[in-house]
Amino acid sequence: MEKEQIRRIIYEELPAIMRQDKEVQRFILQLSREQFADKAETESRFDRIMDRLERDYQANQKLWEEYRQEQRRNEERWRKNEELWRENSERWEQQRRESEERWRKNDARWEQQQQESEERWRKNDARLDAMLAEIKRLGQKHDSTIGALGARWGVHSEASFRNALHGILTDSFDVKVVNVTEFDHEGEVFGRPDQVELDLIIHNGTLIIAEIKSSMSKGDMYTFERKVRFYEKRHQQQATRKVVISPMIDVRAQKVADELEIETFSYAGDVNL
Repeated sequence: MEKEQIRRIIYEELPAIMRQDKEVQRFILQLSREQFADKAETESRFDRIMDRLERDYQANQKLWEEYRQEQRRNEERWRKNEELWRENSERWEQQRRESEERWRKNDARWEQQQQESEERWRKNDARLDAMLAEIKRLGQKHDSTIGALGARWGVHSEASFRNALHGILTDSFDVKVVNVTEFDHEGEVFGRPDQVELDLIIHNGTLIIAEIKSSMSKGDMYTFERKVRFYEKRHQQQATRKVVISPMIDVRAQKVADELEIETFSYAGDVNL
């Protein structure tokens, strides 16, 4: 008998055999349990699946709620950030307006300062022009004085030179120039009795003994030192400074002046009183 015939007979006869024969029924059920789960097992599997689905659903719900809460927190942060941005924008705008106002005031103040500076420069220029004119006038006066000295050079050249420099000192500084002539009976200055001539410059109560000559030699410098000592001894008054004013001072005379602490000047205007 072929398999097809056996299968057909089983399909036709098996249901009736199972209803009539309990052994066959148990055999068939035993075979089916090996391939298919029974009702209890099926329900148990279904319950487990439902439990798993429920747990997954609860977990997803929890995740969804956490997501929604995070979204709400993000929205709250965005709202606060928008408020901060708006406040900062208003503050920046206020600062910008204040800065522009300060710049405007500074521009006005700088403009005023520039005008005031220009006015001061204008006044200073005017004063400088006046000072230059006065210096030019004094220069012309000094030039004319020295010119007069050259014109009168001769027997009276030394006296003319001294008188000219006296005028320059008196006109240029607040000083009093006094020519003093005293007689040296003991011959302390020249080694024999003779007249001693000195120039005294008095400034604010300060005594300056000066020698004003057209030229100074080494011997003249020593002679001037003895004149100073002679005057100090006679009048019991110490000279504050010893000054020689001469346009022509010999190099050897200058060395002597340095040793004797005598100040030398080639022009009266160079004297710092």
